[in-house]
Amino acid sequence: MERSCTLAGVNLRQRWTMVAAVLGSSIVFLDGTIVNVALPSIGESLPHTVFSVLEGQTYVTSGYLATLAALLILAGALSDFYGRRRVFAIGLAGFGLTSVLCGLSPSLELLVVFRVLQGAAGALLVPCSLSIITATFEGPARGRAFGIWAAATSATSVLGPTLGGLLIQAISWRVAFLINVPLVVLALYATIKYVEESRDENATGRFDWLGALVVALAVGGLAFGAIRGQAQQWHDPVSFAALIVGAIALVAFPILMTKRANPLIPLGLFRVREFAMINLSTLLIYGALYVTFGFQSLFLQGTLGYAAFAAGAVGLPTGLMLTFLSTRIGSLAGRLGGRRFLTAGPLVMAAGLLWLGRIPSTSAPWTTGPIPPTDYWIDVFPGTILFGLGISMVVAPLTSTLMSSVPVSNAGIASAINNAISRVGQPLLSAVIFIVITASFYSSLAAKVPGLNPNDPALRTAVQPLNQPVAGTDPAVVAAAREASTDAYREAMVVGAILLVGGAVVNFVGLRPSSLAGKSEASDPPTRATATATSEATAPPG
Repeated sequence: MERSCTLAGVNLRQRWTMVAAVLGSSIVFLDGTIVNVALPSIGESLPHTVFSVLEGQTYVTSGYLATLAALLILAGALSDFYGRRRVFAIGLAGFGLTSVLCGLSPSLELLVVFRVLQGAAGALLVPCSLSIITATFEGPARGRAFGIWAAATSATSVLGPTLGGLLIQAISWRVAFLINVPLVVLALYATIKYVEESRDENATGRFDWLGALVVALAVGGLAFGAIRGQAQQWHDPVSFAALIVGAIALVAFPILMTKRANPLIPLGLFRVREFAMINLSTLLIYGALYVTFGFQSLFLQGTLGYAAFAAGAVGLPTGLMLTFLSTRIGSLAGRLGGRRFLTAGPLVMAAGLLWLGRIPSTSAPWTTGPIPPTDYWIDVFPGTILFGLGISMVVAPLTSTLMSSVPVSNAGIASAINNAISRVGQPLLSAVIFIVITASFYSSLAAKVPGLNPNDPALRTAVQPLNQPVAGTDPAVVAAAREASTDAYREAMVVGAILLVGGAVVNFVGLRPSSLAGKSEASDPPTRATATATSEATAPPG
């Protein structure tokens, strides 16, 4: 930031920088939610020749998410190397252009292609937005800025499906993409006029394109394999091939980084205690989020018979609490440090999941006979309030602690690594847990109905939509399936709570009591230029 500016000028620049950063990241989150609402209309209206409707709809979402995840680390490294303002502006322009192409797509196949390109452009925006905030704000003001960022992106996630549904119903599914254009124009204006350029001044030599290719294969392969595997119920060899490629690349990547003169990721960053611990807790906490939201939606609609809108509305209190509490908690974390929030928050979230998991089932020790009716205000609402309060204590402090644990010169790559871990860790953890919980469901079903073959494809088809079972399905099987589904849901909530407690323990043990309160930047972890030559002495002790 230019020190010669007046205070008023600095404040104006900071405000518009926040506008650019918030809009740039929000359109990525908005696109991830609003397009899901548009999928039925897209399948009905667009012609297709290569894909079936279901395959095309799957690729419209998975192609975007997998490309976004695969290129996050590359985008963060590019921003540090070539300049965050420059890369952010390119990402905005690319996202706006591909949004127009998506909105005007004449076929399902072309829409899939444009969505992949849109994911590539979106990958430039999220890490850049956080690194731009890091370079613009210092001390407690940085914590408040991250709180505003978290509140805005949370509001986008909450309002996206509702706003998207109204616009799609009133106009067309194409609005789901074209709505990005005015937001991109405003963000570009703010970026070009007010955002100052920043980069890693220690970056020298050539950019590590080989490392970028390997990490893209690692993250993209794991993300695509996990996403597609779940969509295909793990009956597709392509999913396993992608996971194998991703795993091989993941093992090869750190070995490659030790041999590169200018590595894409300075491995010395992981010697920084706070950085390593925050990324580990991110894997656990965001894995729990994915498990929670995925299984809750299935249970509410499939077992309890909630309509899609009602099931979505269950998460509204959580979204509203995130929106209105994140800024305040971000400010407190900037003054007091993140450790206490990052320890208490996951524990409160875990309490919320355990409350949600108390929904009775016939296998619960305190129940006998049929499952009693579920009361939303007793069985669901208190759990969502606890969960919302807990996650509001996590998002902004996690981001500010992460970004304060590294020097500003490495802000882009640090943000990208954390985003990649959250986006890859979610589907991978969810995939493993989904397999285990699904196996438990069918095992429980077989135990409740003697002589039943749980591997019968016809049975699996019949019991999936439990509130609207296939005609002719034995009512006893449907009743048993509802009970088994409740058992599986309770197990999923307990697993999610265990992951959250694990995240709280990691943060309590791994972060210092006054972790990063009021600091303007980390104490001096290794930069890109010196990463391969540094020792433990460059990182904080511990």
